[in-house]
Amino acid sequence: MESTPMPTRYEGPLSLETALSQLALTDTATPFHRDGPLADIESRDLGLAAATGGRIGARHLRAIAPFEKPTGWHWHDMTAHINIVLRGWIRFRYAGVTQDVTVNAGECLSQPAGVPHNVVGRSDDLELIEINMPASYATVDLGGPLDAAQPPSPMR
Repeated sequence: MESTPMPTRYEGPLSLETALSQLALTDTATPFHRDGPLADIESRDLGLAAATGGRIGARHLRAIAPFEKPTGWHWHDMTAHINIVLRGWIRFRYAGVTQDVTVNAGECLSQPAGVPHNVVGRSDDLELIEINMPASYATVDLGGPLDAAQPPSPMR
């Protein structure tokens, strides 16, 4: 492997004891839970929060019931929010975007961090990996009609 000409961010290489994150593997035996905010989705923690000291979170989510209604306009207090769809599809509506955004199996979406959005549709077989920074974050519900074209409150 050839070195890149880019400068490093820290003095390395590092040992396992001084590494900036821990070695972590989440295997297929890790159980799914139904304790999230959406009754039609179950998830399992992929261990990145523990491995990175809370800097990065990752969950494996899958649909367990048919989609009934939009989530409503909300935003997350994150610096990064990424969705990788493994199976099915999911459709988002974003503040300031005129058309809905559909993400299909095999596609990756970087959601604009802090921007209001609304999940307005998904397949019954949806399965995705959600990666966010930081691992713990607040979600703020903006209210208004669930199927509104844009969120009710002004942007900053």
